[in-house]
Amino acid sequence: MNARVSAVVTAMTTAPTVAPEKSSQVVGQPYPNYKVIVLNDDFNTFEHVAQCLLKYIPGMTSDRAWSLTEQVHYEGQAIVWVGPLEQAELYHQQLRREGLTMAPLEAE
Repeated sequence: MNARVSAVVTAMTTAPTVAPEKSSQVVGQPYPNYKVIVLNDDFNTFEHVAQCLLKYIPGMTSDRAWSLTEQVHYEGQAIVWVGPLEQAELYHQQLRREGLTMAPLEAE
């Protein structure tokens, strides 16, 4: 009987340890994107708005710049870029410095 108890105790102490499952998991939230929005005004020309978009917004094409400029004029505003906050702040500031009327940055 003692040998049997000894074998059970040995088996119990050498069994692999299993960690309990986590009761709560941390879920990472992605950073929000921000919208850079140009507003219509009475003093910037179509040409100036389109040229600013071409100059400062990465990947902007002439056709897209003109389309967005028309949207600003006819609809009162256009989202000209969406992405991470730091880049959105840069493009917003650059366009504002050129005299474009800008809406505050908006989280998407």
